[in-house]
Amino acid sequence: MLRLLARGKINWSLDILGLRGDGYHRMDMLMESVELADVLTLEPDDDLRLTATGCEGFAGEDNLVLRAARALKETAGCACGAALTLVKRIPVGAGMGGGSADAAAALVGLNRLWGLRLPKAQLEEIGARIGADVPFLVRGGLARVGGIGEAVRSLPSPPPVPLVVLQPCGALSTREVFAAYDTLPSVRHPDTDRAQEALLGRDLLVFGLHAGNVLAQAGEEKRPQIAEGVAALDACGARFAMMTGSGSAVFGAFANQSDAEEAYRILRRRWRKCWLTRTAAEGIVDAPADSVR
Repeated sequence: MLRLLARGKINWSLDILGLRGDGYHRMDMLMESVELADVLTLEPDDDLRLTATGCEGFAGEDNLVLRAARALKETAGCACGAALTLVKRIPVGAGMGGGSADAAAALVGLNRLWGLRLPKAQLEEIGARIGADVPFLVRGGLARVGGIGEAVRSLPSPPPVPLVVLQPCGALSTREVFAAYDTLPSVRHPDTDRAQEALLGRDLLVFGLHAGNVLAQAGEEKRPQIAEGVAALDACGARFAMMTGSGSAVFGAFANQSDAEEAYRILRRRWRKCWLTRTAAEGIVDAPADSVR
């Protein structure tokens, strides 16, 4: 049996460079793993099956975990099975890569469980067929991510940053947010090179001058609560606060753990969906024994 943490992610910065010929957007992003994670347990079995808790209807046949497992079986040409048990903790429809993290954990875990020994680069290639965020979430850590998500360049992982994450409203559709972005007359684009330099030095104040999320305006127009969440994080002393991915979650980065804990204590009085976490140097890792409590 294997039990893995499927860690989510935040987008420190997200830019869109244009449209590809196939209609997909060309991205330029700074992404980092966070400790907030789902838990995936993998056990040998004759069949391939999934049960999930923490999210109603998540274990359907089109679930990314099962799609990843089937893609791995096809690539490796194996007839193995597995019983997969997923405990959901990453908010759904939040822009934190929860479903993609679960798929990444399935690829990493089944590669071990079935003794396939495929290199991580090949797992990333398989993951790219499942979802745009899967290659990064297989890799984990801090990275500059381009293309539609398949071009992942790892960066040195600086010390962890304390975070407070809020989901101030319901889930957002990634497709709808991108479609809304395409109708905007203009947006402010981040300077990702300068943002990266500041982030590597963990200078969050300078970082905030150059970073941004071009999808934030579209997300806020659909869900005004997103802007309210960012403002609340700012009011609680966040050095930097922004919507992550295509929303609807927002995060605040704090100077130290005690500041983050105080902000979390205040904000969870108003928002039920509020988490205290921090950035992580790795994505998919073995789970501690008490991780499913």
